[in-house]
Amino acid sequence: MNLTAVPAFSDNYIWMLDDGRSAIVVDPGEAGPVEAALDARRLTLAAILVTHHHADHVGGVDRLRSRLQGPVFGPAHEDVPQPCDGHVEGDVVQALGLRFEVIDVPGHTAGHIAFFNSEGAGEPIVFCGDTLFSAGCGKLFEGTPAQMFASLNKLAALPDATRVCCGHEYTVSNLRFAHAVEPNNDDIARHIERCQVLRAAGKPTVPSPIGRERRINPFLRCAEPVVIEAAVAHGASGRGGGAVLGAIRTWKNEFR
Repeated sequence: MNLTAVPAFSDNYIWMLDDGRSAIVVDPGEAGPVEAALDARRLTLAAILVTHHHADHVGGVDRLRSRLQGPVFGPAHEDVPQPCDGHVEGDVVQALGLRFEVIDVPGHTAGHIAFFNSEGAGEPIVFCGDTLFSAGCGKLFEGTPAQMFASLNKLAALPDATRVCCGHEYTVSNLRFAHAVEPNNDDIARHIERCQVLRAAGKPTVPSPIGRERRINPFLRCAEPVVIEAAVAHGASGRGGGAVLGAIRTWKNEFR
C-alpha cells in the first residue's frame, strides 16, 4: 500500500492510500488535487473516508462522486454530504481489502470520528482529521476540554508505530508551542530541527508515529508534572487532565 499526503489549500492534507490500482481518499476538502493525483497514477477511486463536517475536509466529496466506485464513509452524527454511510465507535468499515475501526473522537467537532487500521497497510495507521496533530490538537469548536482529553487518550493508546495522518501541516508551529510548555524536553528540540529541514525541502512532517507523539505532544502529556505546572501558571482551574488540556489549548490559541 502506498500512502500519500496530497496538499490542498494552504496547509491541508488529503490522504490517499492506494494499492497501485485503486485508492481510498480521506477528507477531500477540494477535488482538484485528488483528481490530479488519481490521474497521475491511473488509479480508480474505491472509497472516501470523512472524519468531520468542516468544509475544508468535505468540500470535494460531491465532485468526486462521478469517479467513485464505492461508498463514502463518515460520521453518523454530523452534517456531511449525502449519501454517506454514517458510523460511530465500534463500527468497522472495509475498503481496498482493509479493515478500519471507527473511533469516536469528539472535541474539535461534536461528532468527529477517526479511522484506525491495524494491519494490511504496512505499519498501523490512523486517519484522525483535526483531532490530533503532530505536536498539537485541534481547536475546541464544538466540544469540551474533557471530551478532547478523552479523545486524545484513545488515540494515545494506539500502538507506538501507528502513523498519525492528520489534516494539516501545523507541526513546526506546534513544536514551538510545545517547547514553550516543556523547554527542557530534548525530544521536542530535536524534532523541531528535523521538521524544519523537511519543510525547507518542501516535504511533509507527517505521518508521525504515536510513540513519538507521546514524547513531544503536550496535549498527550497532560499528566506530566511540567505540563501540569505550565497549565496552572496559565490559569488551569485544577490539575486533572481536562483542566490541564483546556488551559494549554487556550494558551495555544493566543501563542505567537
